[in-house]
Amino acid sequence: MLAGKRAAVLAENFYEDLELWYPLYRLREEGVQTTVVGTGSSQVYKSKHGYEVKVDTTADKVDASMFDIVVVPGGWAPDYLRRYESVTKLVREMSVQGKIVASVCHGGSVLVSAGILKGKTATCVKAIKDDVINAGAKYVDREVVRDGNLITSRVPNDLPAFCREIITALKEIRLTVPKERRKLTA
Repeated sequence: MLAGKRAAVLAENFYEDLELWYPLYRLREEGVQTTVVGTGSSQVYKSKHGYEVKVDTTADKVDASMFDIVVVPGGWAPDYLRRYESVTKLVREMSVQGKIVASVCHGGSVLVSAGILKGKTATCVKAIKDDVINAGAKYVDREVVRDGNLITSRVPNDLPAFCREIITALKEIRLTVPKERRKLTA
């Protein structure tokens, strides 16, 4: 169990259903406190297939110190997410602080706009492969790629591997927590 760990899951209209809900429920299953973070354009966002998610807060009301991981789902939502400085700032600060930044599919476009891909190895849906490469990343075509604190995947079929890698990364962070704090989070 990962009780005491905190995750931000980004949301905007036209998110890919599985790419938001699968990681959200998988993290909850592990005991991670999850927060759905929107851009502020709405309190409820609809997926590509019309499924609604209600946000807990907005990106302008949170900061990287509040979370251990940020998950960026794909679909067409990243095209909206990347337009908000509060979103790209959150993702950038998470990266700079060495916290886990995880994106799947088109979510990589938010990483491009946050300016965190230079010198990293990453994957994404092929539609944004050139963008990821032009942002300075080495693109590889694998179901999941982990480069330090960056975890990326390509498509919904990759979600089992994506979530396994996220859970592994969160467990590794837990091992580095001082003994005094570990007692509080166990």
